[in-house]
Amino acid sequence: MRFEFVADQRMKVKTFLKKHDISKALLAKIKFEGGKIQVNYQEQNAIFLLEAGDIVTIDIPCEEDVTGSLKALDHPLDIVYEDEHFLVINKPYGVASIPSILHSNTMANFVKAYYLKQGYENKQIHIVTRLDKDTSGLMLFAKHGYAHARLDKQLQSKLIQKRYYALVQGEEHLDMAGEIIAPIGRPEDSIITRCVTPLGKYAHTSYRSVSSWDNVHLVDIELHTGRTHQIRVHFSHIGFPLLGDDLYGGSLEFGIDRQALHCHRLEFVNPFTKEEMVFESDLTNDFQSVIMALGNKQYIIRRCRFHGNSWLIWRLKTQNRW
Repeated sequence: MRFEFVADQRMKVKTFLKKHDISKALLAKIKFEGGKIQVNYQEQNAIFLLEAGDIVTIDIPCEEDVTGSLKALDHPLDIVYEDEHFLVINKPYGVASIPSILHSNTMANFVKAYYLKQGYENKQIHIVTRLDKDTSGLMLFAKHGYAHARLDKQLQSKLIQKRYYALVQGEEHLDMAGEIIAPIGRPEDSIITRCVTPLGKYAHTSYRSVSSWDNVHLVDIELHTGRTHQIRVHFSHIGFPLLGDDLYGGSLEFGIDRQALHCHRLEFVNPFTKEEMVFESDLTNDFQSVIMALGNKQYIIRRCRFHGNSWLIWRLKTQNRW
């Protein structure tokens, strides 16, 4: 895969490429695994001294699946967007993101099969944003290691925005909007669950209430950090566990047997084109069924924009009142 840049000042090639997120490891891969560095279309090494205006071209070798450790499993994918660098998929609930002792039929396995079927040169799977097994919605994949590195930089700078819808239930008052800032760590007696603990890592969650039915609330959530089970732990901590999330005290009485959590919006800047990428995903049928049952009426879901944000508007479809 070839990328081309124009030098903006006098400096060594390796210093210039570092500004474009080319790591030392990637430079080594280029040098020893069949890649190439050119300056003004003449092959050079990483310590060559550039002048402003020089054209720098790098050829990054393909990522072969050398070990074959990830099994390819053919499965339909709901692809929301794809280009030569990125893949956005609408993940169903009940499917893990990556293989583990407990899970072998995962999104990584499905994407591997898709890459092979399409005949892509790069066969390594790069997951940028993971989702829990029973969380549905948008997942972001990088189609090669360089794209992954550039998005990792955005992740570290908190420039990739993910928003979630959740149904939460609690007996106390829930503010219309709020911030949950509480450290999350692993309890001593479990390797699966997480909890709020002074010994945990900093975690920050924002939310806004979209609609309410008695003691159940539909909330729109933004993550500012990415701790394991963060949304589930934070809302359980404030007394509003997610419906269906019995691991953290959520009720199963509403007919949903997984945590009522859906990643509905994903935003990032394409580092290659500088274009702002915004993707949205509709709620799943099981999620919508709970909402309809809560009001015992038929609601229509409409998406609109308000001050740059996407909201769900629920309007009663009775007597033609809108």
